[in-house]
Amino acid sequence: MPGPDRLQVYEDLLRERWSCRAFLPDPIARETIEEIVHTAQRAPSWCNAQPWQLVIADRAQTYALREKLMSLPPDQPGAPDIPFPERYSGLHLDRRRVCGWQLYEAVGVTKGDREGSARQNARNFCFFDAPHVAILTSEAELGSYGLVDCGAFITSFMLAARARGIASIAQAAIAWHAPVVRAHFAIPENRTIVCAISFGLADETHPANSFRTARAPLGEVIDWRWDSESG
Repeated sequence: MPGPDRLQVYEDLLRERWSCRAFLPDPIARETIEEIVHTAQRAPSWCNAQPWQLVIADRAQTYALREKLMSLPPDQPGAPDIPFPERYSGLHLDRRRVCGWQLYEAVGVTKGDREGSARQNARNFCFFDAPHVAILTSEAELGSYGLVDCGAFITSFMLAARARGIASIAQAAIAWHAPVVRAHFAIPENRTIVCAISFGLADETHPANSFRTARAPLGEVIDWRWDSESG
């Protein structure tokens, strides 16, 4: 069993991590990024396949991709490598709405303000001004299991970054324009574009970083099949 100090550090790290939606322009040293990835690689994967690969851009390359994405017409059809959810319903829809309105209220977007919500949504494609973006891909032939493994890697990456005082956000929105991202970085066709992870130093004063999302109670997460006599 882990000691109380180690457990506290881990729990604090989980609580401190959040999806940063406003970054400072300061670049992160390449050596620090390498440390983050080296730590994140301890994530578990099916048969230790480790299907994840990253294209990590410096500030100039991040801004170049940002300009390309921001120049796309608003009605540009999406072409993600991974189908987006068919819909959100029930508890998932409720949680999505709560998160969305927390963000909108923080940045001053009121209900019915379509222009304001569109501007905030467009912030995804400038990576919330992050100096770096990592494009995460998986080996296409590994299918869903490769994607599950990449989910574990995303968590490991974000926690490893947070431990070093670096904020991040995983962005499925970038995968909506997978062909543009693929062409920009010459990503081969056998690599499925999963998402982007934007990262850098958080702009702590920005209102978009002023709220935190809640987590569901255990009653919504666990379906106990537990014999009371077993302890």
